[in-house]
Amino acid sequence: MDLQLSDRRAVVTGASRGIGLAVARALAHEGAHVALVARDRDALRRAAATLGARAVIAACDTGDDGSVAEMAAQVTNELGSVDILVNCAAQANTGPMSDDQFDEQINVKVKGYLRCARAFAPQMAEHGWGRIVNVSGLAARSTGSVVGSVRNVAVAAMTKNLADEYGADGINVTVVHPGMTVTERFPETMATMARARGTTPERVQAALAGATSIGRVVTAEEVADVVAFLASPRSVAVTGDAIAVGGGTRGSIYY
Repeated sequence: MDLQLSDRRAVVTGASRGIGLAVARALAHEGAHVALVARDRDALRRAAATLGARAVIAACDTGDDGSVAEMAAQVTNELGSVDILVNCAAQANTGPMSDDQFDEQINVKVKGYLRCARAFAPQMAEHGWGRIVNVSGLAARSTGSVVGSVRNVAVAAMTKNLADEYGADGINVTVVHPGMTVTERFPETMATMARARGTTPERVQAALAGATSIGRVVTAEEVADVVAFLASPRSVAVTGDAIAVGGGTRGSIYY
């Protein structure tokens, strides 16, 4: 299927590694020009080198209004008017947190996504077409982490509000919920979880795989394939909705 992304201009936040980088690669592979956005400029340079001439970089802290404004101006200057925004920049959820740490999680993942949407949506509206995809997480559908549930539910609620607000301007807004995903940090994550549970990384991974309908942990590239579709003109019938991309949660029904 031709996703009709050739020469579209996309911004991907959190793009120096993990799901964000996989999304940037998927969009570039489909012919889009991609701006990779993250805080670490050196990491961005290394990531962009794997994408070729279609990639530009912009260092940005999405938790800061001024930084987002500067990034949007830079990207627009280098790429032109932006068609696609994929929000993926977030801080790791490391367990129990202080109030200040909780606030920072919300500032970066929820308010940061909103900052970026507000920065680029007017450009999309002006041209009558756009796509915003927010990467959230399956913690929105389960207990076990207060900050994980709250920030991801908030992103889903924000997504629906933006979809209703911008739909008449030709902008579709969706949210994807990854679960545990294989990225470059996956072995480290498995080791950390194994130590906490007093078991082995292999047994932790087997337990995670057994909790999915497909019987294994999804990869970042597989999440990126879904995001690339949602970022395309082909996804016009989908907006405001949450799409789970965790390989299916066994025993649960969502409707």
